[in-house]
Amino acid sequence: MVLSSEVFSALADPTRRFVVETLAARGDATATELAAELPVTRQAVTKHLAALGEAGLVDAHRSGRETRYRLTPAPLGDAVSWLEEVSGKWDERLAALQRHLGETSSESTP
Repeated sequence: MVLSSEVFSALADPTRRFVVETLAARGDATATELAAELPVTRQAVTKHLAALGEAGLVDAHRSGRETRYRLTPAPLGDAVSWLEEVSGKWDERLAALQRHLGETSSESTP
């Protein structure tokens, strides 16, 4: 699986995570609607939306005079799959370490 580092880079910012969470809950929103809930300007939200868009996490569509943004879930699914894969490998390593430590402590116990 090829995973874009842009996804993790985009999600590293708390404002962008808020935008992703909000879009996941609402379905879609304008930059103005999102900015009303954040301590940043609409222009700042637009820049955050652009970064999310470059990572493939949101897409924009026109609705009359408004541009509405919605979440694109595929990159998030890819990120979750990658994290589960890495987590599984670490679980295996930790289990092996635990077995090794158990064997070592039982060998040293008289």
